[in-house]
Amino acid sequence: MFGSDLDRNKMVRGKIEIKRIDNLTSRQISFSKRRKGLLKKAHELSVLCDAQVAAIVFSQKGKLYEFASSDMKKMMEQCEMYKNGYFHAERLQEEKDVQDLKNEVTVMVNRIELLQLHCRKLMGQDLGSCSVEELNEITFQIERSLTLIRSRKGKVHEDEVGKLKSEIEGTRELVNERTKLHEMEIICYPFSLKKGHCGCSQGA
Repeated sequence: MFGSDLDRNKMVRGKIEIKRIDNLTSRQISFSKRRKGLLKKAHELSVLCDAQVAAIVFSQKGKLYEFASSDMKKMMEQCEMYKNGYFHAERLQEEKDVQDLKNEVTVMVNRIELLQLHCRKLMGQDLGSCSVEELNEITFQIERSLTLIRSRKGKVHEDEVGKLKSEIEGTRELVNERTKLHEMEIICYPFSLKKGHCGCSQGA
């Protein structure tokens, strides 16, 4: 238990925050150690995995350090060819995407123009180029639209009439109620007078 705690403490102490080393001497020492370690790892990778590996490091003062598992110049040329091919393929894809967008815009513009032309024809404009078949189709669409409009108009009118009838019926009920109350007042009024007269006589 105690030993595992020591190991854990060592691991915690071994963590280093990755940021620029402010002290110049420490920075140069760290650069030298890590550069050697990097180039060593590059060499091991090329040997163990039979891979073509190249590593280039420039110091803060611009000094070059490099490692290449084979001829560095040939590897750089190979890298340049790969880079050109990659960016060429990427550029071709971008051009294809742009062309696809242009085609889509063209299709949408054509659709809008056709819709605008169709709307003008429905309004009775630009009918000179229409065939008999097109005119029949336009007539059918207009008649169908009129049917829908009349149906909707009738429904709205029916709702308004129903609402008005309800208001009239409510007003009629209110008038009837007030009439009944008035009639009851007329009937009850003589009795109230008699009661008042009797009360006065008794008082006298």
